[in-house]
Amino acid sequence: MGTQATYDDANLILRLYELRREEKLRKAREWFGRCFQATTLAELEKLCPRGTEENAYFRMVVGYWEMAASLVASGVLHKELFFENCGEFLFVWEKTRQLLPQFRQFSKNPTIGKNTEAVAKAFIEWLNAQAPEAYAAYQGMVAGATPGQ
Repeated sequence: MGTQATYDDANLILRLYELRREEKLRKAREWFGRCFQATTLAELEKLCPRGTEENAYFRMVVGYWEMAASLVASGVLHKELFFENCGEFLFVWEKTRQLLPQFRQFSKNPTIGKNTEAVAKAFIEWLNAQAPEAYAAYQGMVAGATPGQ
């Protein structure tokens, strides 16, 4: 990366971890990991209709990681330290990346998820530099494939 992480970076990573431990966000993350399976806006609306707890959970998880990604994208938080400690971010990206273009088109807002997308691309590049087959294996794991298949 070229620069070394600082104590401020470490403290920010710890603060992000503390936020993830908040009770409602924990429930939202647990629901997201266990139940979220939407690749279209129609599927999203069916899975978590507006006004439901599931919709709030979806928005909490996606919003939390967009906020965290904005810290990385703006240079406030050291990228590599984030990548080494926030693997869940890549999981959320994999589960939502097909929805992002649809959200942008529906809302006529091309900036939706811009930090998540930019940081995910950098994360994938970093991961592939560590181990060239790692990202493809991770994608398969998120999609439900058995490792090695």
